[in-house]
Amino acid sequence: MTETANLLTHGLPTLREKPFDPPQVMRAEGPIHRMTFPDGHEGLLVTGYQLGRRILSDSRFSSAAHHKHLAFPSDRPSDLEANIPGLFEHMDPPDHTRFRRRLAGQFTLRRMRLLASRIEEITTEYADAMLRKGPPADLVSDFAVPVSSQVICELLGVPVSDRERFEGNSEKLLRLDVDPQEAQASLKDLVDLTAELLMRKKAEPADDVLSVLVAGDDITIEESVGATLLLLVAGHETTANMLSLGTYALLDNPEQTALLRADESLVENAVEELLRYLTVVHVGVQRTATEDVEIDGATLREGETVLIHLPTANRDPHQFTGPDRLDVTRGGVSHLTFSHGIHQCLGQQLARLELRIGYTTLLRRFPDLRLAAAPEDIPMRSDMTVYGVHTLPVAW
Repeated sequence: MTETANLLTHGLPTLREKPFDPPQVMRAEGPIHRMTFPDGHEGLLVTGYQLGRRILSDSRFSSAAHHKHLAFPSDRPSDLEANIPGLFEHMDPPDHTRFRRRLAGQFTLRRMRLLASRIEEITTEYADAMLRKGPPADLVSDFAVPVSSQVICELLGVPVSDRERFEGNSEKLLRLDVDPQEAQASLKDLVDLTAELLMRKKAEPADDVLSVLVAGDDITIEESVGATLLLLVAGHETTANMLSLGTYALLDNPEQTALLRADESLVENAVEELLRYLTVVHVGVQRTATEDVEIDGATLREGETVLIHLPTANRDPHQFTGPDRLDVTRGGVSHLTFSHGIHQCLGQQLARLELRIGYTTLLRRFPDLRLAAAPEDIPMRSDMTVYGVHTLPVAW
């Protein structure tokens, strides 16, 4: 395999010609291309599944924050998070290992299963509220956002009274067109809120993730703030958007919805397929070569940043049969939506559990759920770093 010419000269496009498919320009032949980032950095774009998987598990590639480049034209300050320690997503071992070791036990499959009944209670509560209110409803604000927000807040130990404050600020931080001063103000408010919470947990520990995070002396309060922000924003935004966008995709594919209604045991397959098919982290993930690396005939030079475009990798025809088709019966789906290697998403089992329960609750409680707006009138989150829909009008 050899590299092709520069595919992108002004960064990553975020607009999609079709709401569920990656931008067409990303579907060019070959798994790797040259790419110029908006700041002028000459790097590489990976769109192939196998190559992306190998890079994500290769220790010769760094995740460190100082290597990062904004992948898309944006008003966001490029150094917005530069002075916040503890964002372990942007760390290499051994610093990254400190955080993963501390937090891994809070996100095990066993612990997630213990949460299942509580998540069922929460999803039922919001589904019932929709039913009482009557159609039409906005599935985003009436169901997806409050369900995912309440689950992550309860798991971490964030008071419900602070939920709206963190929701509003986190959405502003994910906008591509956010005013720089507004972004800084939102970040400061989140940092202040988180620091106050952590100090309380340090003084009065409880049975929650934040109390575990501040236990011991190897992670400082300042680092705990960054780690908490990462868990809050990532744990809430990705799941909320998968709940709403996944429901949109199912309603747009009624034959697939009919299969799920007829056989609820397909829900695990359906969740994995929707995670692959939609890939809401649509700006991809970055790694930077710490030495010259040759993979499959492609030379990646020391200091070159590689953007692995997860939505396109998850549609790789060499990996998936009929990749552009949503198929809830597709078995054995191995996607890159949660990344791969040591940085694979810590909360992936929580996300899977929420999605399984969320979709099942909607299908049971709303047997005739349908869109209440034309597809062209549904506003997509092309202006956000996490893809989805801003609103999803539904009726029943």
